[in-house]
Amino acid sequence: MSDMANMLERLEQTLKERRSAAPSESYVASLYAKGSRKIAQKVGEEAVETAMAVASGDKDELVKESADLLFHLLVLLEAEGIALDDVVQELARREGISGHDEKASRP
Repeated sequence: MSDMANMLERLEQTLKERRSAAPSESYVASLYAKGSRKIAQKVGEEAVETAMAVASGDKDELVKESADLLFHLLVLLEAEGIALDDVVQELARREGISGHDEKASRP
C-alpha cells in the first residue's frame, strides 16, 4: 500500500476515534457536534480558499488549502457514515469513462 493510502487510512481512523472526544478538547469533535450542515459549509469555505489560491498563483498556498479541503471533506464523509473506500470505489467505477459520458448517464 502506498504512503498516501496509509496516511489517508490513519487519518480516517483518527477521525472515527474523535467522534467520542469532547468538543472542547478536539477540533474534529467540535465539528461533529455542529452537524453535517456546518461541516459542509466548512468544506465549501475551504473549496473557495483553494480556488483563491489557484487564482493567486501561489502553489504553496494551494497545497495548504488543498490539505484543508481534503481534511474537511473526510470529516464530512465520516459524519455521514461514508467510508473513503466508497469514494475510491466510485472513482474506480468511473475510470476509463469519458467525463461527458459519465455525466450524461446520470438521471
